[in-house]
Amino acid sequence: MTTKIHASCDALGNPTGFHLTPGQAHDLQGSDALLPKLVGEIKALLADKAYDAAERVLEVLNEANVKAVIPAKANRCEQRTHDEEMYKWRHLIENFFQKLKQFRAIATRYDKRAVSFLGGIYLAASVIWLN
Repeated sequence: MTTKIHASCDALGNPTGFHLTPGQAHDLQGSDALLPKLVGEIKALLADKAYDAAERVLEVLNEANVKAVIPAKANRCEQRTHDEEMYKWRHLIENFFQKLKQFRAIATRYDKRAVSFLGGIYLAASVIWLN
């Protein structure tokens, strides 16, 4: 069984939310779960090209006056610009995932049930936050 971990981090790289989806699911399923919780609290959203979806992400961010720092996909008809310098800060979420994968049970997904796996993720994230 494969599982995708969708996570959000604050400006310091500390985890703020998680959502699990099946491994074959698109990344937008994770954004559908995490984005409504974030919209009222953030001023900018940094994400990769997988989140370049007009209806599900960009319009929601535009309505909430949140700056979208998401590169446009190469096949997009209307290419958008994004803040290159601000996009470099996305390494914070990548660093968090690297720290999370240091926990063997998370990296190899020992747990059979998703709820147990998510509990392990929250436990590992708590340890990361405390360090």
